[in-house]
Amino acid sequence: MPVYIGKRLLVAIPTLLIISIFVFSLQKLLPGDPILAMAGEERDPAVLALLREKYHFNDPVIIQYFRWLGGMLTGDFGISLRTNQPVLELIGQKLPVTIQLAVMAMIFALLIGIPAGILAAVYKNRAIDYIANIFALSGLSVPNFWLGIMLILLVSVHLGWLPASGYESIFVDPVRSIKTMIMPAFVLSTALAAQLMRHTRSAMLGVLSSDYIRTARAKGLSPREIILSHTFRNALLPIITLSALLFGELLAGAVLTEQIFTIPGFGKMTVDAVFTRDYAVVQGIVMCTAIGFILMNLIADVLYAALNPRLRATL
Repeated sequence: MPVYIGKRLLVAIPTLLIISIFVFSLQKLLPGDPILAMAGEERDPAVLALLREKYHFNDPVIIQYFRWLGGMLTGDFGISLRTNQPVLELIGQKLPVTIQLAVMAMIFALLIGIPAGILAAVYKNRAIDYIANIFALSGLSVPNFWLGIMLILLVSVHLGWLPASGYESIFVDPVRSIKTMIMPAFVLSTALAAQLMRHTRSAMLGVLSSDYIRTARAKGLSPREIILSHTFRNALLPIITLSALLFGELLAGAVLTEQIFTIPGFGKMTVDAVFTRDYAVVQGIVMCTAIGFILMNLIADVLYAALNPRLRATL
């Protein structure tokens, strides 16, 4: 297993290198000049020249790229043009917020999607299956921004159960922190739960039609044991892959949801950085997101091996 993990990490190096090239080069094609945005309305030529020299915008693009890449390899992601703070420091401030939101959303999605998928597969073409599919289609179809606004109106404005917006660190006030995150996490979880439900149902139906499940029934095993111990465990592998990818998407930041609930996470920081042409921040966010996706895929592969003895024997 350690050798396999080492090989996967080695493969990740050229992947991240290619991503860094695309991120840096494509961002240069965006319209607008960050130096003009920094200089203010007067835009004194002397100030513009000084800023371009300070932030190395006068250098050739290839030199800029290798300077940025070299700094990133040493833990220096650059300086934010908007706040003049190190990008790594900004990411360190926003990442815990996004991780908390992603974890809560994933918990909601797993608690809703997987049981619904199991029930839909077990009771195929019956009322429970139809209801689960209706909710899954609703979760995929309803826009997050609309659902978020409706929840704010109902739960916060009319019922007064939860805060409408804002954020409190879980290390400062755990109870209020969880309260402020419940609604945005639920909003994010609806589409994820729908995908998990459809994926779980499909995987379960595939396993339920297998010969060894019919053999287990012939042996007189209880339906509960057949479903949980035999069917679900063998259907779990594709579900793990989907869950890892979905969690990686959450780590990238939920832009609309964070904007609606004014949560200072990755999504809000990304929007602010794009609008202000804060190149260093955008590049840092994208690279951290790419690293997160790679790590989540690695975790999924390790879980594969842990759950499947046949796959573990080939590693």
